[in-house]
Amino acid sequence: MSSRERILGRVRRALADVPHDEKPYEEAVPRGYAHEHGERSVAETVDLLAENLADYRAIVHRCTGADLAATIAGMLAARGARTVLVPPGLEPGWLAASDAERIPDRTESTPHELDRVGSVVTACALAIAETGTIVLDGSPDQGRRRITLVPDHHICVVRVPEQVVSSVPQALERLDPTRPLTWISGPSATSDIELDRVEGVHGPRTLEVVLVGEDAG
Repeated sequence: MSSRERILGRVRRALADVPHDEKPYEEAVPRGYAHEHGERSVAETVDLLAENLADYRAIVHRCTGADLAATIAGMLAARGARTVLVPPGLEPGWLAASDAERIPDRTESTPHELDRVGSVVTACALAIAETGTIVLDGSPDQGRRRITLVPDHHICVVRVPEQVVSSVPQALERLDPTRPLTWISGPSATSDIELDRVEGVHGPRTLEVVLVGEDAG
């Protein structure tokens, strides 16, 4: 008797007393998951997002749409970034106040070239308040996944409130599962067995998130 036959025999014996008309597992098991935890106003949801982003050591900024270009320019200047990587669909006005050299996202760019870039600025698909997570889906204003993983400084713009959801279930309802989704909860970090935290191993060491809306809050 082969290993396959032994395993299948065990499965058959385990299912011997299961009625033939029993519902399939996916129908028989109730999944009454919470759609979100608690009731919050829009402002409270955005505040929770900012709180959880900061808890993950992301740097959070708030501004109005009119102040966005100046806010990004100030962040790039404070970082000392002389170059900024630009996704093809990024709104040009976002970088209008910055003197940093624009580096286009090119297919032929090598990892070493991307690593020399000072900063990258992108939009996002949405942000999840309960987990402090930013989700990218590779849209033109976000670019390919590698441009947000190789450079050491990522500035991500979140439009408030239309791109903010409370929970992961709400996010999944709005995301396209066929797209290359990147879920970001804070800057890249890992810990060894002695809990020594190391940042920047598999992504940017510094994540700055700009929550932009008509009311900066």
